[in-house]
Amino acid sequence: MSLPKFAWFRRQIVPYGEAKVGVLTHTLNYGTGIFAGLRGYWNGAEKQLFVFRPADHFRRFLQSAKLLSMDFGLSEDDLFHSLLALLRAEDYQQDCYIRPFGYFADETISSSQPGELRAEVSMVAIPFKGLTSRENGLHVTVSSWRRIDDTMIPARGKIAGGYVNTFLARTDALRAGFDDVLLLNNDGHVSEGSLTNFFLIRNGVACTPPITDNILEGITRNSLITLLRQELGIPVEERPIDRSEIYVGDEAFLCGTATQLAPITRIDYRALGTGKVGPITGALSELQDRLVHGYDEKYLHWCAPVYQPAEADAG
Repeated sequence: MSLPKFAWFRRQIVPYGEAKVGVLTHTLNYGTGIFAGLRGYWNGAEKQLFVFRPADHFRRFLQSAKLLSMDFGLSEDDLFHSLLALLRAEDYQQDCYIRPFGYFADETISSSQPGELRAEVSMVAIPFKGLTSRENGLHVTVSSWRRIDDTMIPARGKIAGGYVNTFLARTDALRAGFDDVLLLNNDGHVSEGSLTNFFLIRNGVACTPPITDNILEGITRNSLITLLRQELGIPVEERPIDRSEIYVGDEAFLCGTATQLAPITRIDYRALGTGKVGPITGALSELQDRLVHGYDEKYLHWCAPVYQPAEADAG
């Protein structure tokens, strides 16, 4: 992975190598951090980098901070303008991934109360094309690890320590030769993939677990629900999905900011549908890719431009 040249650290742009914390930092020792993942998409025709739905990402970022009683004294707008400064410093002319991270910066072994700790935000951006291939689909397995319950660690927040759950499930799946993993909640219903939301297509209807089934309230998930309903005319049901139902579905896919959309073609050694990427999943993937790169005027309000037009710079 290519490292960035810069970081937004302690509220200024600094060389990446200078953005450092000590090994006793509270969040490093206790997992008390929160993060977000945003994507920047390069539009070669317009020579423009578009960040996809930044306001929604920063709103969720601050909601995650609220769950840990973490106060940065920053607004969504403050974070967005800091992101613009960072991306303009990097001057990326390619797709990139952006990682804001909120943490308690005190170097202490004491499990202090949140109000006694200093909350900071860092932000970096790296060149990034995506995590998974969309061409042949994924072979996934159902994990023996259960998705953490919202009464244990808030599932709707991107809490750093909670992702140990994902790490355990995904590591076991990859070691067993699978591409990814599905986790069930404590009721035995499908919850999420690793770092991803899950959709099942069955009998012409798209089904996805409800937000009460211990899932992250995904922004990509929300976007795809809109596209399925409004652009493809596919009904969407947010409802519990049993493990046995996923084996008899017609199509399925995982989605998230880093993954974007990844078709599933096999689950636990069983072919899903025809065993190939299905027509609804394929059409949705093409539509999403065009949209996030700023080629669909109807959804340009989701795409925030980074660079000013040449005439504005000259002015």
